[in-house]
Amino acid sequence: MSENKVKRNVLLNPGPSTTTDSVKYAQIVPDICPREKEFAGIMAPMRDDLVKIVHGDTKEYTAVLFCGSGTICIDIALNSLLEEGKKALVVRNGSYSARACDVLEYYGMPHIILDQPYDALPDMDALEELLRKEKNIGYVYMTHHETGSGLLGPIRKAGELAHKYGAFLITDTTSSYAMIPINVYEDNVDFCMASAQKGIMGMTGLSYIIGRRDIIEKSKDFPKHSYYCNLYRQYAYFEETGEMNFTPPVQTIYAAKQALIEYFEEGEQAKWERHQRIMAAIRKGADEIGFKELLPRDIQSGLVAALIYPDDENWDFEKIHDYCYERGFTIYPGKMQGKGTFRLCALGAIDAPDIEAFWKVFKEALAEYNIKVPVKYA
Repeated sequence: MSENKVKRNVLLNPGPSTTTDSVKYAQIVPDICPREKEFAGIMAPMRDDLVKIVHGDTKEYTAVLFCGSGTICIDIALNSLLEEGKKALVVRNGSYSARACDVLEYYGMPHIILDQPYDALPDMDALEELLRKEKNIGYVYMTHHETGSGLLGPIRKAGELAHKYGAFLITDTTSSYAMIPINVYEDNVDFCMASAQKGIMGMTGLSYIIGRRDIIEKSKDFPKHSYYCNLYRQYAYFEETGEMNFTPPVQTIYAAKQALIEYFEEGEQAKWERHQRIMAAIRKGADEIGFKELLPRDIQSGLVAALIYPDDENWDFEKIHDYCYERGFTIYPGKMQGKGTFRLCALGAIDAPDIEAFWKVFKEALAEYNIKVPVKYA
């Protein structure tokens, strides 16, 4: 099996990420019913490992696994954890926090939106003023890493303020978990979330919410908004049986098991240093070509660079994308309204030499389509 090499693509999109062959091949297992004890026995240590990544005590925090993409965690956390008579408070400053607002509006749940600019750090004084004014906030929701722009949210301060005013913090860490070091105690995080295809470098189809057991157990009596997407129901079933309530993504879980082994072998700090090396190589190449970035670097996560399209009549993102894709490199369009951008992401099982090889191909693409270097802006 190990002699068969899978073509390696370098994915610079914001997930799914480039994976190791050992993670890919971990999916090839004998067929098994997911209700067998052998399979259920995989998930209990996996749940503990997911908590350990954010330095939680497994007596106080737990991980609840779900079948679906990262958005399922936004849906579940928001609809399951709002107490009767309370309101959600969402800091909306990008595409993914806007998605959280969409979820709350879809369910008709009471909520307040604190709109903030997409290209600056959220105003924590404004958040505190809103918390002081509104006496019935159940939770504060903030995206840790806005993948559309690369903005890093100040979750530690947001969590501190939430606790000060009797609320708790839910944060979307889908594209920062297992990359940027997070400590749920130091960072005042009550709930966070991620998907296997991002930080742990597994496969798409498995997502998880990591959060406080006491709040999950209390949520048993909160208003119900979904049968399938309910945090307490899935948690209680895990606690009772060790299994998911409904059919799990079997092969994806085997891949996640291998990905977690590789995560702990590399180590939190070494992995973060590798992601920083990747981003340094991305920035070096962008600077050499003359690209402008959407955000100042001092407020970026260090995982996503959103580069602004140049003002060149020959620029065509699709053509550049296709040229790179045919040579094993995937780039991704931006997600900012009214801004022509594309993103280069420091995710996955890659390192700085992969980025150096990418920039060589990218420069060839610019030459192929007669785009001037350094690129120009009006």
